[in-house]
Amino acid sequence: MPAPSDRRYSETHEWFLDQNGTMTIGITKFAVDELTDITYVAMKPKGTKVRSGESIGEVESVKATSDVYAALDGEIIEVNPALEGDPSLVNTDPYGRGWLVKLKAADSKALGKLMDAAAYNAKYPTA
Repeated sequence: MPAPSDRRYSETHEWFLDQNGTMTIGITKFAVDELTDITYVAMKPKGTKVRSGESIGEVESVKATSDVYAALDGEIIEVNPALEGDPSLVNTDPYGRGWLVKLKAADSKALGKLMDAAAYNAKYPTA
């Protein structure tokens, strides 16, 4: 499952989908494959202000716990409620129903520093 072309990607394997300054954030299929079965997701709560490079939460798998990072400044405006009851959505649909948070970006221009899908797929190919 190659990374979709409608978003940007970080070196730490988060994806960012810009919808008029609101960023939906999740982790990539490559990250899911590396972590294996995700069993728990804990994101910072709605209203949390974050800065680029800061952890916005973590995902736990049978293999490891991994931080999830913001690539831009902003405020968390929504945490995916479906993951509380079913964290496996990140495994089965990382680019769709397995999204993690929505962030109101202070400046969405920061996304320009991230990889596009072609660059991400070339660097981190998935089957």
